[in-house]
Amino acid sequence: MANPEQFALFSRILHWLMAALLLAMLFIGVTMVASLGDYHRLVAIHRPLGILILILAVVRVINRHFTTLPPFPPTMSPRERWVATASERLLYTLMFALPLVGWGMLSAGHYPIVMFGPVHLPPILPANPALYAILRKAHTLLAYLLFLTFLAHLGAVLFHTLIIRDRLLHRMAIWPARSRKAKAD
Repeated sequence: MANPEQFALFSRILHWLMAALLLAMLFIGVTMVASLGDYHRLVAIHRPLGILILILAVVRVINRHFTTLPPFPPTMSPRERWVATASERLLYTLMFALPLVGWGMLSAGHYPIVMFGPVHLPPILPANPALYAILRKAHTLLAYLLFLTFLAHLGAVLFHTLIIRDRLLHRMAIWPARSRKAKAD
């Protein structure tokens, strides 16, 4: 039986999978910039991982459209609910924007978009060195914004879980959580 205080199981699995992929992607991106020795190997991981994140973001949006969301805990003020909703929208936007800007950047740089082996993606923009430079900077800035938004999301969840103790984390926990009602009985 589904717990109305939790997201659907598929939503929870997608959430944690995306969290792991986004963290991996951020660390790979930072390492690519810092280590020229491993650059080509890391790019070979970074590109297909970015496209996987884009695909999963589409799946998440579709899933979200057809899934009932659990209510926010009553401890959250209307302002906190607004901030939570806005930051979630920002995360979704960045999950789309970063891979698309990266794809566009590679296209503008006239680089092949190699997924693996002979599988390549088509360019989505014409080759243009000036556009490449702009998109490269945009990709970096969006990555920083994603990391900051991710940290804010994590911080808010930890605050609610450890300080307020309103079971906010249980909404997205992979394990089945007992509802507040069942806990009170």
